[in-house]
Amino acid sequence: MSVRKKVLVLGAGLVARPLVDYLLKRAGCEVVAADLVLDKAQGIVAGHRQGRAVSLDIENEAELASFVAGSDLVVSFLPFGYHPRIARHCLDRGKHLVTSSYVSEAMRALDAAARAKKLIFLNEVGLDPGIDHMEAMRIIQGVWDRGGEIIGFVSYCGGLPAPEAKTNPFGYKFSWSPLGVLLAAKNSAKFLWEGQQVYLPADKLFDEPASLSIEGLGTFEGYPNRDSLSYLQVYGIPGARTMLRGTLRWPGWCRTFKRIKELNLLDEAEENLGGLTWKGLLAKKMGLKENEKVGSLLKARFKDPEDKQVLERMEWLGLLKEKPLPPGRRTALQALVDLLADRLRYEPGERDMIVLRHEITAAYPGGKKESVLSTLVDFGLPGGDSAMARTVGLPAAICARLILEDKIKDRGVLIPTIRGVYAPVLRELQAYGLRFRETREAVH
Repeated sequence: MSVRKKVLVLGAGLVARPLVDYLLKRAGCEVVAADLVLDKAQGIVAGHRQGRAVSLDIENEAELASFVAGSDLVVSFLPFGYHPRIARHCLDRGKHLVTSSYVSEAMRALDAAARAKKLIFLNEVGLDPGIDHMEAMRIIQGVWDRGGEIIGFVSYCGGLPAPEAKTNPFGYKFSWSPLGVLLAAKNSAKFLWEGQQVYLPADKLFDEPASLSIEGLGTFEGYPNRDSLSYLQVYGIPGARTMLRGTLRWPGWCRTFKRIKELNLLDEAEENLGGLTWKGLLAKKMGLKENEKVGSLLKARFKDPEDKQVLERMEWLGLLKEKPLPPGRRTALQALVDLLADRLRYEPGERDMIVLRHEITAAYPGGKKESVLSTLVDFGLPGGDSAMARTVGLPAAICARLILEDKIKDRGVLIPTIRGVYAPVLRELQAYGLRFRETREAVH
């Protein structure tokens, strides 16, 4: 790039630093990092001479418009609900946009307007969604190139503590938004399994987790993630008989969150929680007037042998303690987010881990069938970037550079399922140690 490009980065959270570092050093951009909390923005700019940290209230439309106008491209790591509004500012001012979030209906509705202005609104370029799409399409395109078709697609992805950092009874620590994790636990799911459509309402999401073995790491459990059926069209494989995208966790997560949901601790309804303790909140959700009965009634309600560990996790978390709820919280969900964020946090020097696994089955002329197993495992750097930050921030950064260098020719609201995006991104990610391990075997 002969002229130094200007990038506005909205949100300085857990995954933003690798992106900002890449854009400043690898892409040679000027970067404005904007966050409501100035210290967070300053932390990811790290004093680089081409970087600037600013405090920005995203609700201030005039200020947001001014910052968008002063950039060539906007990257947003804000919650997905803000993205359509940010995209409209980009439309008004002729700026490209990159996000790592799923494409909402409101974002998709801007496709024609973005194409008319020759703009790129590239979404879903993190880990999941993001790298998962890219590797899926690389494999699928390879099958097509050899005259085959996809008949099965099963994918699981999880951000987890590394084995040595799995030091709490939940087997989980937060490397991204705690609220996002809990809201995802409230989703329903749809998928296709051997020709049969399966719908799981939210209260059944954790009922029958799959068991998966990852070489060198051990056994995990997986559960379906949202609407897998839509990816038959997204990936161009409408003839597949199996299509499932899911979330990966260390064992015990699904049973525990099934019980937490049954106790209405993910309730988003506003209520008067003033003066309540955690045990008092449980009593309220169980319809009890006396806190003392909570423990005995929980044991009576959850009698299955597997529930013994669930109750131990709840006790370890502090749900049975006479400890006041966090002040100012108006919903059970808000209070639980605070508790989990405190108890399920990484300690200094601990590593997180991401695991992404595709199992894709292809059929070829003549009756030959093949199973392709492609697995990405990455660990955080002690004292440095987390694996989650690297696998979300780096692909988003590479995509931003490709747009600024006019190397992506498609226009409109896009996701990285086109070869002009996924091929160069996957190739460059290998230089950062993000490589998939692939095995293939015949299916009889």
